[in-house]
Amino acid sequence: MRQIFSIWKDRDRFSFGPADIAIVIGAFGLLALLARVSAGAFISFIPPDVVPSVSLDPAALPYYVARSALRMFIALGCSLLFTMVYGYIAAHNRRAERVLIPLLDILQSVPVLGFLSVTVTGFIALFPGSLLGLETASIFAIFTSQAWNMTFSFYQSLRTLPRELDEVTSVYRLSRWERFTRLEVPSSMIGLVWNSMMSFGGGWFFVAASEAISVLNAKYTLPGIGAYVTLAVERQDMRALAYALLAMALLILLVDQLFWRPLVAWAEKFRLELSTADAGPTSWLLNLIRAARLPRFIARVTGPVRGWLDRILSRVTVQRLHHRERSERSERVIDIIYNALLLALAATLFMLGGRFVLSEVSIGEVGTTVLLGLATLGRVIVLLVFGTIIWTPVGVAIGFSPRLSRFAQPVVQLLASFPANFLFPFATLFFIRTGISLNWGGILLMSLGAQWYILFNVIAGAMSIPTDLREMSRNMGVRGWLLWRTVIIPGVFPAWVTGGITAAGGAWNASIVSEIVTWGSTTLTATGLGAYIARVTEHGDWPRIVLGVGTMSVFVVGFNRLLWRRLYRLAETRYRLG
Repeated sequence: MRQIFSIWKDRDRFSFGPADIAIVIGAFGLLALLARVSAGAFISFIPPDVVPSVSLDPAALPYYVARSALRMFIALGCSLLFTMVYGYIAAHNRRAERVLIPLLDILQSVPVLGFLSVTVTGFIALFPGSLLGLETASIFAIFTSQAWNMTFSFYQSLRTLPRELDEVTSVYRLSRWERFTRLEVPSSMIGLVWNSMMSFGGGWFFVAASEAISVLNAKYTLPGIGAYVTLAVERQDMRALAYALLAMALLILLVDQLFWRPLVAWAEKFRLELSTADAGPTSWLLNLIRAARLPRFIARVTGPVRGWLDRILSRVTVQRLHHRERSERSERVIDIIYNALLLALAATLFMLGGRFVLSEVSIGEVGTTVLLGLATLGRVIVLLVFGTIIWTPVGVAIGFSPRLSRFAQPVVQLLASFPANFLFPFATLFFIRTGISLNWGGILLMSLGAQWYILFNVIAGAMSIPTDLREMSRNMGVRGWLLWRTVIIPGVFPAWVTGGITAAGGAWNASIVSEIVTWGSTTLTATGLGAYIARVTEHGDWPRIVLGVGTMSVFVVGFNRLLWRRLYRLAETRYRLG
């Protein structure tokens, strides 16, 4: 209390300037906008009531864009909280990791439509008589398209911390809270920011599905840009579609300037390096905040409270220095029991699921879904190969050059954030008129939503390579393939693995909307598991929905076990700084 009183006595030193006035006006404007937009989520709604219909009037677009953006940011906040908790436990608990990481593989492979089919009724029951239930279901669907990529990134960062920094925390006996806030979060910040940016952009891909919800044999459309585009496609209204594309482009540029660019510039201070880097990314908004006196005044006022909380959490999470070590034999017995329980649980779930499916589905159809899964797997592999060849050099160039990064960041943010399925109508028209089969065109449609995971992770990995290491290589004349083999590939490899595994998961998920595309009354269908799941979901065929989603999960988990997990171990043991 004495500290706060002394700060208040010195308040004259914090007199407002133009930057403070701009920040206050912006904050009040943002609050007013949030109040106006969020009010629509609390209107009365009881199924089978009709939700206010979506209009194709361009004047309604700003409101629809704001509603969709609010859902996206709420889902991003939930994804960040999930990432911190889930990723931390998976990285620090060896036995929990055996469950959490395979479970994350499965969750990543479950289509957004699958989550919606199961959870919508529960969310409506959670908020009876209010549209908030449908809004929450939509936000949850967007969350499922954002969280897994961020969690994989954070988990990978924790598992590849520089050894010398890890040893320093042990020597100074930092508590778990101090280690988390002073080492783990700062070390993972660059990768987490870029992966959050990618996840936010990937979320736009599923906005249309999350705003057109089928429940209780009825379809409800929430106001939003995704619902607007869906209606424009149904009515073949090219004018409305053009307005929606323009509105999305303006929104993405606005979010980049007001949110992502300041975050990227702020995250530069967490680079691990000894020498001074070239001029990094800049942001006019971050410069405005740093020039203002109000944020520093608020930081001083809240400093005592933050310090008190930090001390309390540090005491609660202090690591025990003296504890009884279990013998190697007892640890081995516990591992055997634990693995046996996991195997029994997996076998039980497999038997129950198989019994449910086979009661309605023949063995022949199970074999058919496996073949369809192989067709989709082929498209995923082609996407990964070409995505790596094309975007790895581009990502390294952007990550190594701050000047290029300032120019390229808004461009790649626009390309990655722009909902690829908004372009599907144009692609469908192109395929129809050129006669290109969707069996090949589907690879392009899947790549529009999945390839950016590789690019963004490679950019983050290249930016994380210490400047002094790059300067030393340049001074020693290391160039060309030698530079790639000794510096670039080892430096970006852990990030590329995260990008590859999330791109693969994103591609499997995108196959649901990429293997069946429509324009008016014309529908193109590819041979693949994604088309199968989309078709049975539309008809509400639960046994086949379970069969399709289960088959996709087996493919994703099997591919991750055979390839990506081994690459993760290689990144942890061989390709890590320090």
